[in-house]
Amino acid sequence: MNTTPTPVATLPWAAEPLPWTGPGRPATRPLDVLGVPGQINLDYAATAPCASAAADAVTELLPWYASVHRGAGQLSRRCTLAYERAREEVADFLGARADDHVIFTRNTTDALNLLAHALPAASTVVTFASEHHANLLPWPSGAVRLPVPASPDAAVRALDAALRELRRGTDPGRPVLVAVTGAGNVTGERWPVAALARVAHRHGARIALDAAQLAPHAPVDIAALDVDYVAVSGHKLYAPFGTGVLVGHGDWLDAAPPYLAGGGASAYVGPATHQVRWATGPARHEAGTPNLLGAVALGAVCAALGAADRGALHDDEQALLARLRAGLAALPGVEELRLFDAAEPRVGIVSFVVAGRESATVAAELATAHGIGVRDGLFCAHPLTRRLITEAAARRGWRNPPATALRASIGLGSTVEHVDRLLAALAGR
Repeated sequence: MNTTPTPVATLPWAAEPLPWTGPGRPATRPLDVLGVPGQINLDYAATAPCASAAADAVTELLPWYASVHRGAGQLSRRCTLAYERAREEVADFLGARADDHVIFTRNTTDALNLLAHALPAASTVVTFASEHHANLLPWPSGAVRLPVPASPDAAVRALDAALRELRRGTDPGRPVLVAVTGAGNVTGERWPVAALARVAHRHGARIALDAAQLAPHAPVDIAALDVDYVAVSGHKLYAPFGTGVLVGHGDWLDAAPPYLAGGGASAYVGPATHQVRWATGPARHEAGTPNLLGAVALGAVCAALGAADRGALHDDEQALLARLRAGLAALPGVEELRLFDAAEPRVGIVSFVVAGRESATVAAELATAHGIGVRDGLFCAHPLTRRLITEAAARRGWRNPPATALRASIGLGSTVEHVDRLLAALAGR
């Protein structure tokens, strides 16, 4: 059995229409999102709602559901085609280079753990203390964790200084990986990815981008940003079916042992215990039966977003975000968390604290009394969130800040009414 995916263009049935491309497709707009009447979802940064494009693609593929890369029947052939087309749609959406691998994973955390697994021996990883746990915890011991920067420019300067020091007196060929976020999951603030990539490459390092929070809100172009690896999650990109991707250069990935050993990752298995020849390409790290529906859902959303006017979507979101931030700033006893200056660019995420109130209590009241869902806690970024809560309290002169924070996040389907109802509920607390 050939376990390395065949390029779609060479498949004998590639010209056949997929089941959801013919007559009878539901008359929904692809970027509409599903929801429950009476419930206001302002927790997109944790899990975004399902887009119609994803739901329609999954629903219409289900009658054909079968194995991928493992069958000769029409059902399996259709599913293999759908899976590989989804890979191409993700690659196009993220601006992947021709020789990049697009590997399906469970989510961004899984993708970054895969990259950590594939690091060459003696690699050094450099990241910032402001990262999500997914970009702090997978890296090997000895990783360099830079202090939280006060501005995007400070982040660039800190990385430049750290890499210059790291390279001093060491083997210039030693592998170094810089791992950064594109947009913070606590504050939504955007990071200077292209500038950080230039600094990394100037010092002979590679750079990995955690785009989990950036990709749903703004275009991510791997080639234009000149980053080496990108990780995203489907469940934050309106395709909540348990999939993600790692996209990037294949040399490290093909040199590493499979992330999971098993069927699909092996090109040949002999009679001896360790007589195995592993596949190259994405198959090497996609052992076992893949999450076909997750891949197809993500591919469908990527195609829909790629065809949309991202500039118009961005402008609409920014207007709604400005309304949310201004409304929170006008409420007494409410303080926004921020890392950079308040005017720095950000995506639709705002975290805040309420004086004298525990965040879990506020979140519960919003849910039960107003049908509004927000997030409370430390947002899988414990060191950063605790620091930002302390700083917010200091700005306002609060003696006893709450232990955790609240987070409201918006995206496709969010409306002025949703934001205004949150603000009204908080004002009447």
